[in-house]
Amino acid sequence: MLTTLTSKGQLTVPKAIRDRLNLHPGDKIEFILDNKNNCQIIPLRSSIKEMKGMLGPASKIVSIEEMDTVIQKEAASHDRH
Repeated sequence: MLTTLTSKGQLTVPKAIRDRLNLHPGDKIEFILDNKNNCQIIPLRSSIKEMKGMLGPASKIVSIEEMDTVIQKEAASHDRH
């Protein structure tokens, strides 16, 4: 598929690619170059709903108080360094 870069540095992503990547107006896209100048286009998903299940089940359930304690300990250890 071919597209043309405008004088303002803009591209039109071909419809077939937009459809395949499920891209919509306002979506963010990351471009990644490898050492051979090949480019990957990675759609960045910002909806929290799309992230559901990415990490799998929690290995341990902790309370807010436990989280706060760990955060305070870590912050204190960084202050000492």
